[in-house]
Amino acid sequence: MHVILLREIQEKDLDALERFAQIPGFINLTTDKDALREKVLRAQASFNDTLKDKNEGKFIFVAEQIGADGARQVVGTSMIATQHGTVDSPHFYFDVSNEEKFSETINTGFIHGTLTLKYDTNGPSEIGGLVLDPGLRNNSDVRLGRQISFVRFLYLGMNRGKFRKKLLAELLPPLNKKGQSPLWEAIGRRFTNMDYWEADTLCQRNKEFIFSLFPSGKIYTTFFTADARNSIGKVGKDTEPVLHMLKKIGFKYKNQVDPFDGGPHLWADVEDLLPVKKLAQAKYDPALAANSSLAQESGLLCRAKPKPGEFRAMAVTVVRDGGAVGVYGMADAERAVLERELGIAAGDAVVFMPYY
Repeated sequence: MHVILLREIQEKDLDALERFAQIPGFINLTTDKDALREKVLRAQASFNDTLKDKNEGKFIFVAEQIGADGARQVVGTSMIATQHGTVDSPHFYFDVSNEEKFSETINTGFIHGTLTLKYDTNGPSEIGGLVLDPGLRNNSDVRLGRQISFVRFLYLGMNRGKFRKKLLAELLPPLNKKGQSPLWEAIGRRFTNMDYWEADTLCQRNKEFIFSLFPSGKIYTTFFTADARNSIGKVGKDTEPVLHMLKKIGFKYKNQVDPFDGGPHLWADVEDLLPVKKLAQAKYDPALAANSSLAQESGLLCRAKPKPGEFRAMAVTVVRDGGAVGVYGMADAERAVLERELGIAAGDAVVFMPYY
């Protein structure tokens, strides 16, 4: 038995975050333990609704694997930021466009790609912070990535008042064999004399150098290397499944990319996201578990009214009968863990959100 519990982050998870931060190639987490602790404390205050400025909320979720012997291990994280882009910390991006040039004298024309630096001080909510244990990343039985990704939409759907109407997802582009961003080498390094990873770390604390050093006018991508041009708005191979999933549920690319690496920025109206639209409350009925004649549907299940500061969910296959749902295909031991961890019993109100 290996059950995955999706829950809010806790102080006891700090060591797990530190372990994730050591994985080569992950840029979502800093290796500074004090900074990680600050992230955890900020997340706890966000879930407990005790932040002075609600727009500074950072809701971090963890996926905790529970073994048959009761042993627990954090195997993934994800996050929602209440607002990405404020007066103190703007949301920067490159607007991707084209410019046509034509000469009648020589009867020749060109279409040049262009990038223009822009920023937003009244930004959307943002999803991000997705980190998975390498040993479970490609496990088709667990589907950990889908679980820890979709738990954010479940929480968004149940707590609409805490977030903005628009939602942003910034995706990683393809990197070269040295782990470098071709676009950063074409622009960022030339204007800041900084390494990509160094600049990304600094940007999390202070974005002033972007204002001061980045070119403010139109940038012609004609002067870039082919690798740099081809990386704009593209994603790396490992990120392709995420891109496909986000587009499938309602996210769209609007010709905006990250000014550091050229990764695409996807946008969505929260109310239009398929998982949020299909989220529904029902009565939990364990007796339905044995009814194989009912249609089955996979998704996430949680209590309709969690305890203050807590949020617990699990991936399940449900069967429905009117306004009731039961969990199908779980062994008795697994169902007992689900009921204990979610704090539900027969007759309790639950919320189910289907996958897409």
